[in-house]
Amino acid sequence: MDQDFSLEQHGIAGPDVRRNPSPAMLYQAALLEEAGSAVADSGALIAYSGAKTGRSPADKRVVRHAESADDIWWGEVNVKIGDESFAINRERAVDYLNTFDTIYCVDGAVCWDPAYRLKIRVICARPYHALFMHNMMIRLSEDELEAFGEPDFLILNAGGFAASKTTRGVDSKTSVQLDLERAEMIILGTEYAGEMKKGIFTVMNYRGPAAGVLTMHCSATEGRQGDTSLLFGLSGTGKTTLSADPQRRLIGDDEHGWSERGIFNLEGGCYAKVIDLSAESEPEIHAAIRFGAVLENVVFDPETGTVDYGDRSLTENTRAAYPIEFMERAKMPCVGDHPRNVIFLTCDAFGVLPPVSRLTPEQAMYHFISGYSAKVAGTEEGVDEPKAVFSPCFGGPFLARHPTEYAELLAERIRAHEAQTWLVNTGWTGGGFGVGSRVDLAHTRAMLDAIHAGALLDAETVRDPAFGLDVPTSCPDVPPEILLPRNTWDDPAAYDATAAKLLELFADNFQQYEEVAPPEVVRAAPGRDRRHR
Repeated sequence: MDQDFSLEQHGIAGPDVRRNPSPAMLYQAALLEEAGSAVADSGALIAYSGAKTGRSPADKRVVRHAESADDIWWGEVNVKIGDESFAINRERAVDYLNTFDTIYCVDGAVCWDPAYRLKIRVICARPYHALFMHNMMIRLSEDELEAFGEPDFLILNAGGFAASKTTRGVDSKTSVQLDLERAEMIILGTEYAGEMKKGIFTVMNYRGPAAGVLTMHCSATEGRQGDTSLLFGLSGTGKTTLSADPQRRLIGDDEHGWSERGIFNLEGGCYAKVIDLSAESEPEIHAAIRFGAVLENVVFDPETGTVDYGDRSLTENTRAAYPIEFMERAKMPCVGDHPRNVIFLTCDAFGVLPPVSRLTPEQAMYHFISGYSAKVAGTEEGVDEPKAVFSPCFGGPFLARHPTEYAELLAERIRAHEAQTWLVNTGWTGGGFGVGSRVDLAHTRAMLDAIHAGALLDAETVRDPAFGLDVPTSCPDVPPEILLPRNTWDDPAAYDATAAKLLELFADNFQQYEEVAPPEVVRAAPGRDRRHR
């Protein structure tokens, strides 16, 4: 910790600044300063984010600048706000941080490929937030910290102080604002730590394509022969769980870049969902939750420190943040060769998509732009049947540019490096939610093993009659009868009706992209041949 370190250039003049304190010091501060903080029996720090236990995407704003306005995907994801409003919120954040006797500054980096590395500075009031970002960013050596200089991107986290709805463009007491030109982020009215992580990802999604880097919301693994794979997927599809593969090394669990040099992790840590976590089902993640890790919004026994991972009383979104090297098979440094396989994970609660299918490059672009998954009945009030979710590029809330820009980069990379793309359904089989059953995790792992081993690349396939996908007729250690979903339904007519419904949902969603997507991608829509006969 640098005793002479100053943040006056950012407007912080009053508090004592603790720069990059050790996890042990942050534990001590959290236990003294933060209500409810505790140490789990595993050694992890238990912390609470208050009323907000997840991100607030409706409260995100992006400052509009004339020089970058044409590059931004404006709309529901990136809502415009003016310079003056950002300045007001920045002053509000600085004033709040200046009221503390002690604040924390964490200097770190993103991008394991040094050619694209950015220096990130986080200024915050909570030890929990400082430890979270210590874990999630790439940790720097003492020499690197000495030579750090000024950051490439600054986060002012004043989440304990509410935004003012009298500020133009601010609709609630929560405001998460990004100024991509000024390279700053302001957080007000939410103490959920994930806002910082995803704010940095949005910045990378803005800067990456301009530098020829495809930034991706995916996990990445490497096999024993150096072959790499990417796994895209929305929350609940198994992206983090399946990346913890005992046969492969982990490059990263959530955010990556793909350049002309290969793939690289953007982050220095993992942020895993821990609802229903067990040592039996996810041993690598369970073992990573030890001293230095942060457990977020979990319920525990105050006498023993034992965490009840099945308790949903606070939130379904219980999380653990830990340095990537806490994973036993982490690949250090977190870089890899161009991927041999690109895998899109979807949790199809309608139960009509094949559990594994091979995609053409055009189909890959279509499904990448669509980013389909589904919520199950009962997850929201009034939802009594599966609900389709479409998140472009499997990371819509974090995109800065139009989805087709990322899709074109993906197609370019796939063709240049002859990567094979796959669609893997981790959702339901034998019927939709409430009728069928979830695809067995062991079967999904067997499908991924077969993909990685090359066993499905030349396998005999049949064309799925509903979605036009090429489906392998056999896969090692997987019952062949589950590979074509229509055959698993007791009522084929009910399957046909449900498949037709999902096809219409795909078509309705893709209408917004048809004018800008390449014609060959539009023609690759599932079921298009059936609808145009």
